[in-house]
Amino acid sequence: MKNKIDLTDRKIVLLVAGLCCFLWGSAAPSIKIGYEWFQIEPSDTASILMFAGIRFLLAGFLVIMYHSIISGHWILPPKGSGTAVASLALSQTILQYMFYYVGLSHASGVHSAIITGTNVFFSMLCASLVFRYEKLEMHKIAGCILGFLGIAIVNLAGAGTDGMFSFSFFGEGFVLFAQLFYAVSGSLVKKYARDFDVVTLSGYQFMAGGLALLIIGAACGGSLSGAAGPAAYALLLYMGFLSAVAYTLWGVLLKYNPVSRVTVFGFMNPMFGVLLSAIFLGESGQALTWNTLVALILVCLGIYVVNRERRAQ
Repeated sequence: MKNKIDLTDRKIVLLVAGLCCFLWGSAAPSIKIGYEWFQIEPSDTASILMFAGIRFLLAGFLVIMYHSIISGHWILPPKGSGTAVASLALSQTILQYMFYYVGLSHASGVHSAIITGTNVFFSMLCASLVFRYEKLEMHKIAGCILGFLGIAIVNLAGAGTDGMFSFSFFGEGFVLFAQLFYAVSGSLVKKYARDFDVVTLSGYQFMAGGLALLIIGAACGGSLSGAAGPAAYALLLYMGFLSAVAYTLWGVLLKYNPVSRVTVFGFMNPMFGVLLSAIFLGESGQALTWNTLVALILVCLGIYVVNRERRAQ
C-alpha cells in the first residue's frame, strides 16, 4: 500500500523534521518561562517533575483525542501493546525527562545545549550497534561530527572558559543520561511501529509516562502555584501541544526511514533553541552573530552528508 504522501522523500523528511525541531526548540524557552510563571524554583525537583508530568499527560490526551476524532471513535491501546507502551513510557518520557528536567536545573544552558547534541551520536550508535537496523557508515559519522561542531560553535563562542569544563553529576551527568534514553526510545519506536500504530503508541505512552511523573512529583511534595494566571496555563497547553505534534510526527518518520536519516536533524534543535530564546527570553548574545551563521552551515552540511544519495544497501 502506498501512502498519499511519500514519507521517505528527502524533501518531505526535511520539512517534517524541521517542523519537529522548531517545536522542540521552542520548548526550552517555554520551560524557563513556565518555571517563572508557576513560581517553581530550580531546586524544587518535585514540582519540576509535576510540571513535566502535566505537560506529557496533556500531550498524550491531545494525541489520542485527535486520533479518535479522525477515526470516529475513541482509540484504545491495541491488543498486545502493553509492553510497547510501557517500554516507551519508561524510556521516552519517564527516565528521559526525569533526568533532563532535574539535570537542567543544575547545569548551565550552554552545557545542556552541547550535551543535547550528543543524542544524534547515541541514536545512530544504538540503531547500528544495539538494534542493528542499519550499518554505521563513515558518511554518517562524518555528518554527526559536522553537526556537533556546529552546536559547539554556536554555544561556546563568546561564552568564555570560566567554568566551561566543570562537570556536575546531577547537572551535566543527568542531561547526558537523558540523551541515552532518548536514543533507546527512538530505536524502540522503530521496533514497535512495525506491529502497532505509532500515533496510538505515542499518545498512550505519553499519558502513562506523564501520569507517572505527576504521581512521583506529588508524592515528593511538589505543587504548582495557584497564583498562576491564564497565560501560564495557556503556555502549559502549548507545551503539551508541541510534544504531541513533534513526537508523533518524529515517530512516523522513524517508521518509514533509517534512524540516521531522521535523527541527524536533531542538530537543528539547539539552533532553533538559541534563536527562540533570543526572541522570547532576550538572550540575544548568541543569536544573529558570525558563529551562529557558521554553526548553521555546519549543521546543514552534516544533514546533507548523512542524507546524500547513495546506493541501496
